[in-house]
Amino acid sequence: MTDTTDDQSKKIPLQKGTEAAKAPADPAPLLRVRGLVRHFPITKGLLKRQTGAVQAVDGIDFDVRPGETLGVVGESGCGKSTMGRLITRLDEPTGGSIEFQGRDITHLSPGRLRPMRRDVQMIFQDPYGSLNPRHTIGGIVSTPFRLQGVEPEGGVKKEVQRLLELVGLSPEHYNRYPHEFSGGQRQRIGIARALALKPKLVVADEPVSALDVSIQAQVVNLMDDLQEELGLTYVIIAHDLSVIRHVSDRIAVMYLGKIVELSDRKALYETPMHPYTKALLSAVPVPDPKRRTQRDRILLKGDVPSPIDPPSGCRFRTRCWKATEVCATTEPPLVALRTGHQVACHHPENAGDPAPAAAPPAEGPAGSKASTGE
Repeated sequence: MTDTTDDQSKKIPLQKGTEAAKAPADPAPLLRVRGLVRHFPITKGLLKRQTGAVQAVDGIDFDVRPGETLGVVGESGCGKSTMGRLITRLDEPTGGSIEFQGRDITHLSPGRLRPMRRDVQMIFQDPYGSLNPRHTIGGIVSTPFRLQGVEPEGGVKKEVQRLLELVGLSPEHYNRYPHEFSGGQRQRIGIARALALKPKLVVADEPVSALDVSIQAQVVNLMDDLQEELGLTYVIIAHDLSVIRHVSDRIAVMYLGKIVELSDRKALYETPMHPYTKALLSAVPVPDPKRRTQRDRILLKGDVPSPIDPPSGCRFRTRCWKATEVCATTEPPLVALRTGHQVACHHPENAGDPAPAAAPPAEGPAGSKASTGE
């Protein structure tokens, strides 16, 4: 898989339809998140007194519409995975609200969350660690039925075998164990388990990052086919910008616990408004030498600040070439600059802004994590 659009389309022929083809009226959001916060306390001493907190997620707002795919990208440690665990209620939020189908699920007890678990499922990043090696595949995929007390029509075994076929595996794999499968096959098993109860929302935490490049396209194509067939809604967390470009309808860019830009796919990749987004996109490798010399490479200076003590004002200002005094004193809110395009920046990019000085090609972006070609 390469990072050029032409090569990508050959390997992953799943480009989403144009925004013009969507329904003209936006439906009510399936998931609504407002002011979501998750701080992990830092304690010291025998009395475990709190001396600080890791601000993993610090006040993010977004909606997920039925049937769409929201991609979430950002550097390692920006809070993407924590956000995914919060909206599936695998972790308890420190603050903010999470509404699913109009119902507030922010602080529901485990007992009251159980019915909601049918509608919200998660695909985990590690296909090796997410499957119990002591259980057969049939036992793993049938676990949701047992926990929810659901008896499928035709019996559990028949339904599990149907799910295995749905994700491209053989029904004969029912009695096999996880160690007998490759990484891509194990991830398919994880997908089958997530789909067992016919959920409305699936959160995929870097579902292809642990797989070989040749297998990534297969899994991504499978997820796209299942979305069309079953009407699924996805929140896909990834750091591979090329994968996110092909699977997402809208994309949220995170930096140090904040969403700094949220836009539809086309607008984000063609006209990024936040300087961090522009730097992140410039880091995507281009295998064509002619195209590589025609674009400016933005190298960010310094390291990502600590989430324990983030900078005042705009959190990106310590690495931003456009930072001014207001960036240090006032935190920019996430506001809409155009229809469906939101950005948190005092000096958003536009056609009249001068680009930063071009830098020579390097092995990788300073402080950013982007995809690599074959």
